[in-house]
Amino acid sequence: MAEGRFAPGHLGELTQVIPFDLVDAVLDETRCVQRWLRDLPSRVGVYFLLAMCLFPEVGYRLVWHKLTAALTGVGIEVAEPTAKALRDLRRRLGAEPMKRVFETLAGPLAQPVTPGVRFGRFRMVSFDGCSSIKLPDTERNVEWFGPGSRGGYPMLD
Repeated sequence: MAEGRFAPGHLGELTQVIPFDLVDAVLDETRCVQRWLRDLPSRVGVYFLLAMCLFPEVGYRLVWHKLTAALTGVGIEVAEPTAKALRDLRRRLGAEPMKRVFETLAGPLAQPVTPGVRFGRFRMVSFDGCSSIKLPDTERNVEWFGPGSRGGYPMLD
């Protein structure tokens, strides 16, 4: 998703797509709920990691400010964690909760009868921000598509 789709401070939009109840259930299932009260609880960590995906070009602190901007705008006190604290939060959570959130929510949004979803018998797909696909480095692919740049995998443009 491009930065323009989620304006800074739109934690509310993330919580509409991924509600607190779902995040809490995933954290409980993966046993990643914090053991004591913290300034950065595990639930906040999940939304922080999601925000990192929305803003991959900026550092931890700027992602945090983008995530919480709307909260500070209405007078809610928000923690000001250091980059190290945010890194520790990310490490404490690990990959398992994010994997479970993905597995729970992943799937096509449109129904097969939705206009524009199919072209004949084929489902239409798009790649956001993807200009090429890496192919397996097989002899046949290298012959057909040519070698990748700087000795990498062949690319389908």
